[in-house]
Amino acid sequence: MGNTAQSLASRRIAALLDENSFVEIGGRVSARSTDFNMQQAETPTDGVITGYGVIDGNLVYVYSQDASVLGGTIGEMHAKKITAIYDMAMKMGAPVIGLVDCAGLRLQEATDALNGFGEIYMKQTLASGVVPQITAVLGTCGGGLAVSGALTDFVFMENKKAKLFVNSPNALDGNEVSRCDTASAKFQSEEAGAVDFTGTEDEVLAGIRQLVCMLPANNEDDASYEECTDDLNRVCKDLANAAGDTSILLSNIADDSVFVETQADFAKEMVTGFVRMNGMTVGVVANRTEVYGEDGGKTAEFDAVLTTKGARKAAKLVRFCDAFEIPVVSFTNVKGFKADKHSERGIAKAAAELTYAFANATVPKVNVVIGAAYGSAYVTMNSKAIGADMTFAWPTAEIGMMDARSAAKIMYPDADAAVLNEKAAEYAGLQSNVTSAAKHGYVDTIIEAEDTRKYVIGALEMLFTKREDRPAKKHGTV
Repeated sequence: MGNTAQSLASRRIAALLDENSFVEIGGRVSARSTDFNMQQAETPTDGVITGYGVIDGNLVYVYSQDASVLGGTIGEMHAKKITAIYDMAMKMGAPVIGLVDCAGLRLQEATDALNGFGEIYMKQTLASGVVPQITAVLGTCGGGLAVSGALTDFVFMENKKAKLFVNSPNALDGNEVSRCDTASAKFQSEEAGAVDFTGTEDEVLAGIRQLVCMLPANNEDDASYEECTDDLNRVCKDLANAAGDTSILLSNIADDSVFVETQADFAKEMVTGFVRMNGMTVGVVANRTEVYGEDGGKTAEFDAVLTTKGARKAAKLVRFCDAFEIPVVSFTNVKGFKADKHSERGIAKAAAELTYAFANATVPKVNVVIGAAYGSAYVTMNSKAIGADMTFAWPTAEIGMMDARSAAKIMYPDADAAVLNEKAAEYAGLQSNVTSAAKHGYVDTIIEAEDTRKYVIGALEMLFTKREDRPAKKHGTV
């Protein structure tokens, strides 16, 4: 790789890919601009190393920005190298991985740099839904480059030195970095939801390798499977105890207990990610009311409600799965929508996005009701009404408009406690009972919690050849 053989950018590529698999493309490209004495600048590879290699045998295209060359800034030829990689990735049907360490646009190249930046946006847009796109923020990723990261499917971020921002923290009115570091991995993962995974640089690169091995190579790839050595009929004892922290539940039912969680630090009341079931990659979405730490202690507790952030987090995962023909399994435990003034600013639109994502998806969809399923929040969470192909429910599940006592209070506002208790019990038996929902066809099968794994696998096997026709249109508008 010429002069860049020992650069940090090339070392990162070597750490990411299988040993000795990287083949560089455009290694001798350099800047063409001569403005502002650019002809005197050393610009090996124009500040970005591009090429292809393999991760566990899977072809990937990669670019790694070299901050030692003009700060890794994006100029005309820098951008052309990245867009060329995108063209090849779409032709070959392979993921694109960007290792970002960039000071932004190259001022010396002005409109040429700006045009190159826009061409990167264009290629990312064309590639969206065709090949997986992954961004790793390992240094500075500011201004328009933050938008570039958001155009990709998954964003990883080094948690100590990396910075991700549109406007730097000190440029925000009334703020400074010591007060609130809006460019930090913590803020971007927990508050903004712009980052899926954080960790050390080694953990980021290892996480990308794991994710690439979990995902299909492109939207027509039917090879995102591996041989399953786990028992397909494995009984998951005590699974009912994990109904609160569904991240634990998902690990228990997954092949070999491997669960790759996305946006783990954002909207923790909703869990999203990927598991394998019978060797097949499956996207999972689950409501959560409790979080337990590694020591077994409870670290957080939530109401069983759908939130604005949680709905958008889930919708993002469902859209990705539908684009890449990945089945979706949801685990529902929701009593309504979060009710406060702040939530009202966005909950209707966010719930509409999630409803649309589930209803619009044509991949196999399975829903498991593990707790409460009340009102329109339940309808939004992959109910049969909006297209779930199979709906299972645990015997303890409750499905209806609302909890029985609240319903009784509305229907009998002047009744005393004894009458309310009587009517609540009657309502629960007639309207909120899982058996009643099954009698009306809204639940296909009532299953024991410990049998969840085998029933979900069986449903996915049955749905493997699913085909569904939809009205002809360019695209929806939600």
